Amino acid sequence: MQTLEQANQRAADLHWLALLLTGGCETGVDVVVDTIDSQDATNPFFSTWMLAWSRRVFIAKALAAIREDLAASARRTEIKRADKLALPARTWVLDQGTTKVHLERALLAIDVFPRAAVLLSVFEKVPLKDAAILLNADPGLVRKAQMFGLRELTLNLARMQGWTPTPARSDVLISELQHA
Repeated sequence: MQTLEQANQRAADLHWLALLLTGGCETGVDVVVDTIDSQDATNPFFSTWMLAWSRRVFIAKALAAIREDLAASARRTEIKRADKLALPARTWVLDQGTTKVHLERALLAIDVFPRAAVLLSVFEKVPLKDAAILLNADPGLVRKAQMFGLRELTLNLARMQGWTPTPARSDVLISELQHA
């Protein structure tokens, strides 16, 4: 019974990861089903190896399902410049009442390429070179996407807690000059 519960939890975790990577619930279900169907668990010798490797296979299938959106988002990320919005103070911490739903909303609000970069590097602990291969991108672009994604994730979570960004000092001066 415990093995069944663990398998159900793994499937639920994989579905959530697919939802976050692809941004679509139906695509996530398709990827989970496709991955589970492709597993050959008849040989116990390979079961441990397969469990470790299946997550990578799963990630690759999820990213392949959104390859066009991922490529378009990578192009947007490549030309994007850093926002001038201030981040929360270094002392800011996530509320203890933050749920998986809050995290999901904050992540899904991020464009797909930076979101995938954050999910792979931070949540899945995939090395930068491997993430670049999975994302079919230059490691420098993946690093840039990680920076943007982490910044957006922080801003999204902080806003959910009621934090509001203050405009950069230069924006305030420009606004004052325009209204003078």
